[in-house]
Amino acid sequence: MAIAVLYAWGSMFLGLSQEALAARGLASLRYFTILSNLLEAFACVVWLINGNEKIKYIAAVSVSVTFIVVMVFLGPLFGYAAMFYGVSFWLHGVVPLCAIFEFLFCNQTKFSQKDSLLAVLPMMIYGLFYVGNILINGVGEWPRSNDWYGFMSWGYPIGFAIYFFISFATWAFAVFLKKANEAIIKRI
Repeated sequence: MAIAVLYAWGSMFLGLSQEALAARGLASLRYFTILSNLLEAFACVVWLINGNEKIKYIAAVSVSVTFIVVMVFLGPLFGYAAMFYGVSFWLHGVVPLCAIFEFLFCNQTKFSQKDSLLAVLPMMIYGLFYVGNILINGVGEWPRSNDWYGFMSWGYPIGFAIYFFISFATWAFAVFLKKANEAIIKRI
């Protein structure tokens, strides 16, 4: 997974990919997809070095958010073909699904409810910066919009509601992954 992420991000970074919601250079780091996938790559390396399962859990939840948001919101908005084209196929689909599968079937660590809350932090921190940027700089106009995901398209109240809904959904999915892993490991 780490190699796939670094290849996909490197292609985007160097401008070798032209997908929707892609940016060249460091501007690519504005997308949660990139940040969550880089977290997954980092978690893979850390796990190889010291077997840290907690960072793998947090990273799996983070890339799961990417997959779920693409499937539920961005896919219908921009089209699934655009969301899974080129390196986005890896970053929106393959890596998140592999991380989920790996966590469900390979994790041997039992996590607490506190760990499930900790798994929400990357998304919440990103969301605070995303919303903060819009509050400070405004939504802007396409193609220089600060609302690259379109969450504020229906106004600020709906945009904030989307942020809180995604925060809650991230926590709910973290709990689901934890419980599903416990049930699967118990049967094996």
